[in-house]
Amino acid sequence: MAIKPVVFNNTVLRDGHQSLAATRMRTEQMLPALEMLDSLGFGALETWGGATIDAGLRFLGEFPFDRLDAIKKGTPKTPHMMLLRGQNIVQYQNFPDDVVEAFVHTSAKHGMDVFRIFDALNDTRNIATAVRAAKAAGKHAQGVICYTTSPVHTTEKFIEMGREIEALGCDSICLKDMAGLIPPVACYQIVKGLKDNCKIPVIVHTHDTAGLGASTYYSAVEAGVDAIDTAISPFANGTGQPDTVRMLALLAGHPRCPSYDVKTLTALREHFTKVYGELGSFTSHTNEIVDTDTLTYQVPGGMLSNFRNQLKEQKMEDKFDDVFAEIPVVRKALGWIPLVTPTSQIVGVQAMLNVKFGRWKNFSPQAMDIALGYYGRTPAPVDPEVQKLAAEKTGKDPITVRPADLKKPGMAALRQELAAKGYPTDDEHCVIHAMFPQELEKYFAAKKNPSPAAAAPAAPVATKSAPVAAAATPSTAISTSAPSGEVGEVKKMILTIGDRRVPVTVETLA
Repeated sequence: MAIKPVVFNNTVLRDGHQSLAATRMRTEQMLPALEMLDSLGFGALETWGGATIDAGLRFLGEFPFDRLDAIKKGTPKTPHMMLLRGQNIVQYQNFPDDVVEAFVHTSAKHGMDVFRIFDALNDTRNIATAVRAAKAAGKHAQGVICYTTSPVHTTEKFIEMGREIEALGCDSICLKDMAGLIPPVACYQIVKGLKDNCKIPVIVHTHDTAGLGASTYYSAVEAGVDAIDTAISPFANGTGQPDTVRMLALLAGHPRCPSYDVKTLTALREHFTKVYGELGSFTSHTNEIVDTDTLTYQVPGGMLSNFRNQLKEQKMEDKFDDVFAEIPVVRKALGWIPLVTPTSQIVGVQAMLNVKFGRWKNFSPQAMDIALGYYGRTPAPVDPEVQKLAAEKTGKDPITVRPADLKKPGMAALRQELAAKGYPTDDEHCVIHAMFPQELEKYFAAKKNPSPAAAAPAAPVATKSAPVAAAATPSTAISTSAPSGEVGEVKKMILTIGDRRVPVTVETLA
């Protein structure tokens, strides 16, 4: 039997600029590259999902489905792929099933072909609705295993999850290493185990944050992986995926080395180098280099770099080691949850709160909801005392059902809300309104009253000294309104998730 070359997917239009330029690449900057990208024969182009829908609407004034239409028109031959957060869609909370279904069907209608669907807790119940919707739309449903390390995350457990994903009806499995932590040997063992136990294709996605990405991909190819994700420099390497030409060179002479036209890839690099320069306000040298601290602290590189700056702002720079030593304490208490959007943000904030005010003296609402099961089933049991404290503070009982089972259908109400504002009530606008109501309102206001201030993208919020990190796992930041924590004191705090600032209230506990 002939040996099949490994397939390359390309991420430059999504994860590439999300990881290295705060998701700020505009559609107009993508258009000149589309014909070349489409000519290369990649397995898929990742063009949507993750933070691109939020950032495009919030900062670039682009309606998300318009971008998808434009890119699809320019790349008709290559399948399009998106990253979908399961029941969260592309937000940070669970949505009703009918909203998830409407999003998937509408995305499919606009040309999305491959839905890469993950859950932050690796709770397969939270991806089931999106998988069914993708299959119903005649599209490819790819179930995701989020790689992480802990006493309960073993090769056997990952393989078991692969079997669950296959049983859900998924067309393929993606081993997603969002923090770039997976060593080559561990990757080989997991991929080999999945290939031996599952009949559907296996894909590996990693980042080069800690310098392991390219060697990890090589081991995956050796183990029989069907596809890997690469990007195009300078939107590659560092906190992004390994560069395509680099991977071709690494596999040169290997029987599974694919063939992609290097001349075209060089032309693409020239184009994207120009774009990278245009996005200089949102790039950072810290995202471009290997950061082995990621291996020490077991957190995504973007979270690591942003936390250093936030601790400095809080005058807690001397507490850096304490905060990062607290992260595994919080993870263990919350059931050894993986660190991926939104759990990485929640765990990071709770670790900072524990160090600043005393362990569990300030308990964030999001961390309490994880402890009570409102994000899903955790990989290990939640610490009983922590769960009891969360129940006492919230007045909510712990749940074991799928969280979305407690939600009522939402599409009818969304249509009514849009109609009351005089906005379009089609599914496209309903699903965006469900996730980003304020941003959609600002988008319509800017269209109605165009002015230089309203029409222009938001001013850069990143600098070389304080970048907006945009790794696979967006960064975490926190600021407080008071320096101390007396028992019973209520504080308002700002949680920054990637580019999004979310107000939360926490109370100091006895």
